[in-house]
Amino acid sequence: MKLTKICDGLEFPEGPIAMADGSVILVEIKRQTLSRVHPDRQIEVIAELGGGPNGAAVGPDGMIYVCNNGGFIWTTQDGITRPIGTPDDYVTGSIQRVDPHTGAFETIYEACDGQPLRGPNDIVFDAQGGFYFTDLGKTTSEYVHHGAFYYAKTDGSDIRRVHAPMITPNGIGLSPDDKTVHVAETRTGRVWSFDLIAPGQIAPVRFDMPGRLVATLPEYQLLDSLAVQADGQICVATLMRGGISVVPLDGGEVTFLEVPGDPYITNICFGGTDMQDVWITASGTGCLYHTRWPSAGLKLHFNG
Repeated sequence: MKLTKICDGLEFPEGPIAMADGSVILVEIKRQTLSRVHPDRQIEVIAELGGGPNGAAVGPDGMIYVCNNGGFIWTTQDGITRPIGTPDDYVTGSIQRVDPHTGAFETIYEACDGQPLRGPNDIVFDAQGGFYFTDLGKTTSEYVHHGAFYYAKTDGSDIRRVHAPMITPNGIGLSPDDKTVHVAETRTGRVWSFDLIAPGQIAPVRFDMPGRLVATLPEYQLLDSLAVQADGQICVATLMRGGISVVPLDGGEVTFLEVPGDPYITNICFGGTDMQDVWITASGTGCLYHTRWPSAGLKLHFNG
């Protein structure tokens, strides 16, 4: 896999979206911004969102919907920047709606059923115009929250907890037919699938299994955000090992594509006319890479 560095100098980039004009919209978690990397590789700040903008997706209204985790404490060691905890000024997580043309933004959700959102992380829209998102939770020196994933409407009128508890749920995506939602857990190294019987409603799960286990990565590999290929396979950004794990749905062998020089490979998105252009965020070194992928990615709802 030949990687081309599109730009560096980003402050822990995540949530890339390949736009029809050739630009890539992404979040910079440490910088607390929604930003755009133009085709000429110039970086533009769209909005200063505060907290910790973590995941992003285009909604049916053309707005960018952002999962904001509320913020992190940061450290840099050996040229790698990474989050190490929750800051003293943390209040809550949220879902924000951003106008990509003006930078105007608003918060549409901060809680569900009276319980604050802790650390919203990744987001994907279904064909009905609603969105699923993960809440990874927050970590301090004294506790780690259990996480969950949710379903919500864009107008701020309805949010529901779809499944809980989970252990650091992170990446989330939908199958090509919108009938299955996939969730990657960071700390367990597991990918789970859940059958959908209606928007925002999963089929009952077994009492002894919190979902359908698709894969568990061996050794110390932590999972981050994900994207789905057109053939249904799941491409999961893999921390510590530093690259992208491609997870088949039939229990077959997981393949791995390395992104050298950064253990914090956090996300991947597909784009281009044939959906085989890929952009990868190398967050620890603040870089955005491009490559050509061997398989086409799934075209996301409402994105071009």
